[in-house]
Amino acid sequence: MVRRTRLDESDCPVARSVDAIGDWWSLLIVRDAFDGSRRFGEFQRSLGVAKNILSTRLRSLVAGGILDVVPASDGSAYHEYVLTPKGQDLFPVIVALRQWGEGHFFESGEPHSELVDRRGGRPLRALEARSADGRLLGPEDTVVKKVDRLSP
Repeated sequence: MVRRTRLDESDCPVARSVDAIGDWWSLLIVRDAFDGSRRFGEFQRSLGVAKNILSTRLRSLVAGGILDVVPASDGSAYHEYVLTPKGQDLFPVIVALRQWGEGHFFESGEPHSELVDRRGGRPLRALEARSADGRLLGPEDTVVKKVDRLSP
């Protein structure tokens, strides 16, 4: 079995984020939580993932503070998974992945699920990276400032 490289102490925020999410199943669980799934069976039916894999991913998302386990809203003996504030903060990530997928993996006119504004029923405007003064930014407009490990 291959050991997974841990990135939770990396200087890179992208690496730490990937370490926290783990894999595609975890992102799809988060997506389904935004879509209203709360119970193990709902996630399992939606994703079609093996129960042992789903259990492992849910435990990891709870341990990472992305999901909380709460008593079932209907008062039954079951429990439910809800997004924490940290999990809620993944919304722009899910929107960005959705918009990137819409732009690159569907032919023109090909049907696909769509995220719309509840109020007006219209699609969301494309996410944009902007500077502190409001300028639209592309990759050529940014640079990563690396951590200097040699400084005291």
